Amino acid sequence: MATQKLYAGAKLRDIRTRLSLTQKDFASKLGISLPYLNQMENNNRPVSTTVVLSLAQEFGFDVTELGQGDAERLVSDMREALADPVFGEAAPQLADLRLTASNAPALARAFLALHRAYRQTHERLASLDEALGREGAQLQPSPWEEVRDFFHYCDNYIDAVDRAAEHYAQSLRTDGDIRAAAMARLNSSGIQVRLSQSAPMRAFDAETQVLTLSSLLPVETQTFQLLVQVALLRQNQLLDATLDLARFQSEEARSIAKLGLANYFAGAAMMPYKAFLAAAQETRHDLELLAARFGASIEQVAHRLSTLQRPGAKGVPFFFVRVDQAGTITKRHSATRLQFARFGGACPLWNVHRAFETPGRFLRQLAETPDGVRYVSLARDVSKTGGHFGAPVRRYAISIGCEVRHAAALVYADDMDVTRATSFEPIGISCRICERTNCHQRSVPPLEKRLSITPTRRDTLPYKLE
Repeated sequence: MATQKLYAGAKLRDIRTRLSLTQKDFASKLGISLPYLNQMENNNRPVSTTVVLSLAQEFGFDVTELGQGDAERLVSDMREALADPVFGEAAPQLADLRLTASNAPALARAFLALHRAYRQTHERLASLDEALGREGAQLQPSPWEEVRDFFHYCDNYIDAVDRAAEHYAQSLRTDGDIRAAAMARLNSSGIQVRLSQSAPMRAFDAETQVLTLSSLLPVETQTFQLLVQVALLRQNQLLDATLDLARFQSEEARSIAKLGLANYFAGAAMMPYKAFLAAAQETRHDLELLAARFGASIEQVAHRLSTLQRPGAKGVPFFFVRVDQAGTITKRHSATRLQFARFGGACPLWNVHRAFETPGRFLRQLAETPDGVRYVSLARDVSKTGGHFGAPVRRYAISIGCEVRHAAALVYADDMDVTRATSFEPIGISCRICERTNCHQRSVPPLEKRLSITPTRRDTLPYKLE
């Protein structure tokens, strides 16, 4: 098999910019000529082995990052945006999208922001009761979507916050009960922690310095909410500095992101990076064993596994997603090439949708996406009770998985035949951009295919994709 050439011009420019070097100085440190560097930065030439070695030796750069980054995410996001019927048949070819993502990522992001603004305007106009009475409403991205994209393009790993959480956990010198140790630390600083059946999940009174947690919550959720408050109280300066770099467009988005960073801190403190990575490798990513060892829930463990992307100490790149019973994605992240639907429903052939049918059980699936990439996928329901009779139950299902080349690192793949092509179920991202012509669950035709309709013949679909 021929070695795939590595084109990473945008990444090279980004590295040079971060180092505050001119092209001439950067080329000199890499041991190459200025024209050669210029050609690589413009993707006219692939990155050479000499440059890869120089990046590692001269700058201590994690060269695995050259083959990763935003390009695949941008291509996936642009394809979904271009699936909007407003573009008709004028959608660019996939090769053009890849060139744009590689050579002009800023232009790709600007296009996505423009399309997002268009969608929001369209939705507002479609709802007259919402449109009328919004005097002077400005066209801004949804704060929720803006924050989601912030974590999405950070690879769901925030280094400064992750390391601060790890340091905090180590400073507690706990014997395993981080909840008790964190409570003791807060009490020693004058903050009283109380449990109450009538309280919300978490409530902090700054005047009385009392933190109240719901005693109806599972212990792991109590721990998580306790650590969220620790982050807001003790890591406020770090959180604000991180938010300043993100430059959110509204205070609402900044507030949502701050809570998101506090949640990140809580998960990283419960499952400190180095210890958790070592345990994950030792248990071969057994979610139940990891949950028991770190006093966390299955969902918390699955989410944490998807964040193990620290440069120089990366774990298996996982995707993680949570859906509700309607199939709506409520959490999503992918450190793999698999990207989730942003503008439409997820593929119904994915095993995460079947998890509701088998509560308390793990469902395994070998799946292949239209681009030929194969995955090991694990799904399970994570329904959450209200804590007392008559309280509503929140029903969710989660899925976590990785490319099949990492199957040996997963205990869940031990008896699965990952060598046989027919073992893999064909799944997609969403129908509007899925290229499969023979899917029995297709809801709408893909925009990039022509339809052929024969009135005298009816198959599974009322049309044929040419």
